[in-house]
Order: sequence, then C-alpha cells, then structure tokens
Amino acid sequence: MLKKALDTLLKAKPDWIAMEYSTVEKMTKGDYMATSDWNGSAMRQRLQNANIKYGYPKEGFTTWMDNLSVLKDAKNVENAKLFQNFVMDPENAAGLSAFARYANGIAGSDKFMPADMKGAPELTIPAEMEGHYAFAEACPPEAVELYAKIWTEVSK
Repeated sequence: MLKKALDTLLKAKPDWIAMEYSTVEKMTKGDYMATSDWNGSAMRQRLQNANIKYGYPKEGFTTWMDNLSVLKDAKNVENAKLFQNFVMDPENAAGLSAFARYANGIAGSDKFMPADMKGAPELTIPAEMEGHYAFAEACPPEAVELYAKIWTEVSK
C-alpha cells in the first residue's frame, strides 16, 4: 500500500507548483491558489486575505494536538513541571493560541481567547464532519522509517 502511495505522489509531482511548509505569504499574496495546510497557518492566511477559505475533505481527516512532556533525563524536572503548569494555565494557554492561531485543549481557556478565534472555520469542525475524523495514532518505528523513506524520495 505504501508503494502505491509513493508511486501516486511521484506521478503527481510534475503537476505541483511547490512542496513546502511555509505557505502563508504566498497564499496571502495570491501566488498560490490552493494548499494543504495546518489550521492555524490557514487562519493566519485568512485573517490577511478574506478571499481565502478553509475546507475539510469530505473523505475525512486526522486531527492532532501538541503535547508537553518532560524528558526522563531532564536536568531540572521541577522547572520543567513549573513551565508545564504555566503553559497550561487557561489565560496563558489562550495567549499562546492567540499568538499562533491554533486552538488548545485547556479547559477554561475559551473565555480568554480572542473573539476572532471563537467559531473560526479553521478551528471549528463543522457538524456534518462529525465522525469523519480520527486522532492520528503513533506509528511503530518501522512505519515511521518507511514514511521517512517515502518523503525523502518525494522531496528529491
């Protein structure tokens, strides 16, 4: 199945304008007319250019979340925990969301969120999409290695 995915990507590649991570400037200027993008990046684009619309694929999609963790060999575990608590404070979490334009999973942070983030299409999954998404599960190391090989080949 992954070989088929690689073959499909390589076949489509000549039709791509670009394959890059940072698309905000090119989308807002109109250099690109469509992109596959992260929701926070897409929100920043829309806020700069009202003609940009965010859509959800009818086939479904994965959803994700950022996490904070402390490495087992961390030099200062107590400071790491203090930092985690600081970031997870609802007002601070909302401030980070406001800066990056990504939602967060911290209970109580919604009352501190900027008004333009409440109900934003990039952050609010439409009701008709309920059940059409799943959290991306961690892949076993062997699968990660295969994906890395595919992206290395596609990136050439």
